[in-house]
Amino acid sequence: MGIVLVTGPARSGKSEWAENLALKSNNCVIYLATALVNLEDLDWVERLSKHQKRRPEHWLTWEVPELQLISAIATSPASSCLLVDSLGTWVAALLDKDATQWEQIVQELLLTLRDRCNQEIIFVAEETGWGVVPAYPSGRTFRDRLGNLVRRIGAISDSVYLVTGGYALNLTTLGSPLISSQD
Repeated sequence: MGIVLVTGPARSGKSEWAENLALKSNNCVIYLATALVNLEDLDWVERLSKHQKRRPEHWLTWEVPELQLISAIATSPASSCLLVDSLGTWVAALLDKDATQWEQIVQELLLTLRDRCNQEIIFVAEETGWGVVPAYPSGRTFRDRLGNLVRRIGAISDSVYLVTGGYALNLTTLGSPLISSQD
């Protein structure tokens, strides 16, 4: 399987598709949760609970906020299947980093992935750039950083899936990769 990217809009089923792919793994699955639980936000707690209830009990769950994601990938057993859900919450947690710091973090993540290219790693990522350009700077920064990160991970992925309307499309077989420079 190698590196797999599963992307799509909100409520499209991308996490469920990624979980389905992980279920097919013959390896121990480690779910890398990038979201922090905020007990004061009951809607958020309910969303996280739905994700937790869908996962098999024998899967391991590691909470990896912020920079812990990279070290978790780097130190995970090479024989495990990692399911990272999601890149959007990870990017959001790092919005306080300036452009130089952010690029260093992305480079460290990409280098770690290249070192782990034989490991099964499934990323879930939101598509945020299909709508209006956000009117506020932090929204534009989030959208641009996530879009760029998704594109860069997609470029090194063995498979890329778009999940929308309850269907998963394998873009690796249906599409052609872009070879142009990134914005």
